[in-house]
Amino acid sequence: MAPAPQQNSSVAALAGGLAALGIWRLMAVAAPHFGALILMLRTETDFGSRLCFLLTWGILNFLFIALLRRPALSGALSLTLVVVLVLLSRFKHDVVQMTANFVDLMVIDRDTAAFLLTIFPSLRWSIIGAGLVTLPLMYALWWLDPFRIRRLPAAAACLACTAALSGYAFAWPDEAWRGYYDDGYLSKFARSGVTAVSDFVAYGFMESDPTASDQLKMPLVDACHPAGRRPNIIMIHDESSFDIRAASGVKVPPGYGSQFKSYDGVARKFLAESNGGPSWFTEYNVLAGLSSRSFGRFSYFVTRIASGRVERGLPLALRRCGYDTLSLYPAFGAFMSARNFQTTTGIQRFYDAHDLHAKDVEPDSFFYDKALKLMAEQKTSGTPLFAFVYLAANHFPWETKFRPELLPSWKRPGNTPAVDEYLRRQAMSAGDYAGFVAALKKKFPAQPFLIVRYGDHQPEFSPQLLDPDLDEAGIGKKLMDYDPRYYATYYAIDAVNFEPVKSPAVMDTIDAAYLPLVIQEAAGIPLDPSFEEQKAIMLRCNGAFYSCKDGAEARRFNRLLIDAGIIKGL
Repeated sequence: MAPAPQQNSSVAALAGGLAALGIWRLMAVAAPHFGALILMLRTETDFGSRLCFLLTWGILNFLFIALLRRPALSGALSLTLVVVLVLLSRFKHDVVQMTANFVDLMVIDRDTAAFLLTIFPSLRWSIIGAGLVTLPLMYALWWLDPFRIRRLPAAAACLACTAALSGYAFAWPDEAWRGYYDDGYLSKFARSGVTAVSDFVAYGFMESDPTASDQLKMPLVDACHPAGRRPNIIMIHDESSFDIRAASGVKVPPGYGSQFKSYDGVARKFLAESNGGPSWFTEYNVLAGLSSRSFGRFSYFVTRIASGRVERGLPLALRRCGYDTLSLYPAFGAFMSARNFQTTTGIQRFYDAHDLHAKDVEPDSFFYDKALKLMAEQKTSGTPLFAFVYLAANHFPWETKFRPELLPSWKRPGNTPAVDEYLRRQAMSAGDYAGFVAALKKKFPAQPFLIVRYGDHQPEFSPQLLDPDLDEAGIGKKLMDYDPRYYATYYAIDAVNFEPVKSPAVMDTIDAAYLPLVIQEAAGIPLDPSFEEQKAIMLRCNGAFYSCKDGAEARRFNRLLIDAGIIKGL
């Protein structure tokens, strides 16, 4: 009888080997890869993003294999990391409308953990519980895994996947506006890692010239001697507010638009550096007096990066002139390191939502009433006061009616429900502001006040109103090109018992970073050397800052501040 073919013997041997290993051990190896495949198909939307997912999956697996030699445990650890990333990315998108990227790891700090534990008090126990479940499971996989892979081939494969991912990310970088899409969590995170590390190596967190031909003189603490009486200064952050008449076809209620005019009847434009969501970009502008765009890909984390590093701003300049400074903030102080950032720029007393006993989103009148109370306490000292009042009532979403019992006489103009709700909230804000000014006159009849309001950014639906014929890609390109139509809001100057000082710096259109300069000029406050230099930039650039000379003026100015020791560690 002829012997059986060698091929049949090999198949039989292979089947016998697999049977000897056991189906459960084989499943332990295969299950993480199958789970990753399902996750990729559900979260990645095109060929490029799926390729990046696979390359990142290879990097994680081969890295763990090079360390542990066990593919089952390596796959389980890789899947755990990917799932955690997806969950965190979706959570971040729910909170700030942007998915996670690699810079989140680069600037992770205690404030991030404090914020999460504040809004999710049970998170600590959830993490402990997950650890108690995960550790025994990982030990079981260590014991069940029948394979041992050599470290050198695994390390080589990890490097090959890293090189391929880097090459793809450099050849086809992910557009920044894609971060606002609720998908592609792993691929966007991985590609952002390549570009973020590259940018950090090239210029650090913030752009600046290598050297400067001149230098700033450090201001003396007692060098501020304003002529005349110093007014109390109130700066009001008007959430998501702009003149919606910039979009054609929108119906507005009678009298709309008066809230955007200053004491002299002029409606002035304020060019913010964000659209639709990140208010902290403008918070950085109006407190530090600098541009978030100088941080490039790191601009989303500007307040976190600037905390403890950018010791310059409007509050510090006013403190040099004898002012006390306070801030009312509508969220928890750990959010985007708001408390630490504002303290760095000179805020002495910071009151967050917890300190103010705010319950969820409060109407503007809530913060105005708190400000009046704090100012009444402060005015017993006789020193002038700077108060930063941060409003939140006009925050998204506009699909739901905010505090329906307020403004019962409101009648819809006849736009889409979201636009009509937006207009309703603007009307509420205008009414609350009028009440605040009346209360100032009543409570402090002999005190001078300079009040400056600004819209921190346009609402998230504004691009669709401004360019209804553009698709998401077209709108994204205009946002990335900083089309002024998408970033223009307003700033308005008002006064009580005070005549604002005329100045060429009080222009009809300004970049957001110039608002601290405008406020000091209107208040008659002598400028320190850094603001004197910035005023010269403003006048020769006609109100533009970062956009002037393709960022050259901002880079030079950043270098001057670094050399003067005002900006540290950047």
